[in-house]
Amino acid sequence: MTELAANLDSAHDVEGNEHTKITTYAATGLDWVRAHREVLQDRLREHGAILLRGMPADLTLFNEVTEEIGGSLLTYTERSTPRSAVSGNIYTSTEYPPAESIPMHNENSYSAHWPDRLFFLCDTAAETGGATPIADSRAMYRLLPADLRERFAGGVTYTRAFREGLGLTWQEAFQTGDRQVVEDYCTGNGQTYEWTDEGLRTRHVRPSFVEEPHTRATVWFNQANLFHVSSLGEEVSEALLELYPEEDLPRNAYFADGSPIPRADLATIKATYDEVSYAFPWQPGDIMVINNMLMAHGREPFTGKRRTLVAMT
Repeated sequence: MTELAANLDSAHDVEGNEHTKITTYAATGLDWVRAHREVLQDRLREHGAILLRGMPADLTLFNEVTEEIGGSLLTYTERSTPRSAVSGNIYTSTEYPPAESIPMHNENSYSAHWPDRLFFLCDTAAETGGATPIADSRAMYRLLPADLRERFAGGVTYTRAFREGLGLTWQEAFQTGDRQVVEDYCTGNGQTYEWTDEGLRTRHVRPSFVEEPHTRATVWFNQANLFHVSSLGEEVSEALLELYPEEDLPRNAYFADGSPIPRADLATIKATYDEVSYAFPWQPGDIMVINNMLMAHGREPFTGKRRTLVAMT
């Protein structure tokens, strides 16, 4: 270990629980990040999450830090949740009502392509709540019952129905108004598609768990719990099922063979996430960086104003 790495390792706090941990560093600016870049990247590769605390909530600085640690920023494509672009490829976090939780998930794990690193900037901390909990995906895989993992072994089938006025339109999700571009994207990424009078339906299968390439650990890596209609809550999901057949729900999830996922399995997944996850209160200027395969994330309900920005690399 270099002297620089040794000094850095002696000047940090490791917080969390027995399953999920995050390393907090007192960062002073871009020069500090540049000087410690390799150590920070090693921490992300092995442990999955770091928190840089002490810098101003500055958009330009955030962009520079993301590029220094992660490289070029990615465009948010094949969208499943509403976001707004702030500057270039920096976005608001998912724009859900403050009273709702966002279930734990690995970003874009429903897609054939996903970001390696996620960067979160706390621009404005909520009055109460509003944490971005994280959960170690290796611990999730280990702690889930073996019979549940076996049921998910074939993967998850994700279905989506795009229409005006309910969820995202296909133009918003695919960031284009050209049907041929959408068809080419679906064909190239293993999705079936069907144009309807209301818009578009898609269907595809992705893995439930995968091997993380650096650590070689098996990680729970899917969004079955978030896509499943039950994630909207009993009242909303029942209302949607009264109005629409299942194939016309904005999104849903099934086992790989198309059979329903028992709600008991989804409850077990949620309970395991609850056991594994760790949350800390945001402070303005905080930058959290996570390894997307090693760490899932979510959002807690909040009151007051909250503004968290997100970038992906």
